[in-house]
Amino acid sequence: MLMAFAGKFKIGLVQMSCSVDPNENLAKAERRVREAASQGAQVICLPELFRSQYFCRSEDHSLFALAESIPGPSTEALGKLARELRVVVIASLFERRAAGVYHNTSAVLGTGGRIEGIYRKMHIPDDPLYYEKFYFTPGDLGFLNFDTEFGRLGVLVCWDQWYPEGARVSSLGGANILFYPTAIGWHPNEKAQYGAGQLDAWRTIQRSHAIANGVYVAAVNRIGYEGTAESGLEFWGSSFVADPFGQVIADGSVANEEILIAECDTARQEEVRQHWPFLRDRRIDAYGPILNRWIDK
Repeated sequence: MLMAFAGKFKIGLVQMSCSVDPNENLAKAERRVREAASQGAQVICLPELFRSQYFCRSEDHSLFALAESIPGPSTEALGKLARELRVVVIASLFERRAAGVYHNTSAVLGTGGRIEGIYRKMHIPDDPLYYEKFYFTPGDLGFLNFDTEFGRLGVLVCWDQWYPEGARVSSLGGANILFYPTAIGWHPNEKAQYGAGQLDAWRTIQRSHAIANGVYVAAVNRIGYEGTAESGLEFWGSSFVADPFGQVIADGSVANEEILIAECDTARQEEVRQHWPFLRDRRIDAYGPILNRWIDK
């Protein structure tokens, strides 16, 4: 049953670099969650796959050892922290579901320390240095929302952010905000020519989700260079929060570790949807063709 939430709540985005040591990354994430909570954040989101460097830059069977069960070590540690601080934590993890079945999964840890639910990444990329299809089975839970005492949260992951369908379905389910834990950056040989355009497109598509659906959107990315000089990724940070009209209300840097704090207000969501009634005017009787892979002429 949909839980109606009315009011304001603060979110915190943890933009951080990640080392090769999973324990070091978990300890850093815990420190940053504490910092965000001390600044008033009530819902705190970590970057995609924060417990390691972004291992999908290559296809390497040995890297499956990074995966963990859910519940598991990360959810146990962060659950205790969420309970202590009375906050909600969104943690993106490499999930080992079963032998040979792995997912890119975000766990939502509630203020009581329990796992309120998980979202398994639905769209899985396969591009140079983003060989995720080698590691991840596509999600099978659909586009989910999670009721918390601070709001109804939609959680998607990285490549999902390019697809309006996922944002729409989550929004139609009553989300106040869409979170996108992310690991995205520049290829060394592309940055000079395409870098500015790639970053602008990334921000634009997510701001468009906010506008089209009248929801807050929060994207949290990692920073730092990972890999060799010839075959690595420079993660571009630039975490941000957009309000329901797409206005950026919190904006991160390209290269610094930082915590972004933003206030979300359901009254603002109501106001925008009243003046820009895109959901009211949808022609749901005419959208059947969108279920096709392609429409042949």
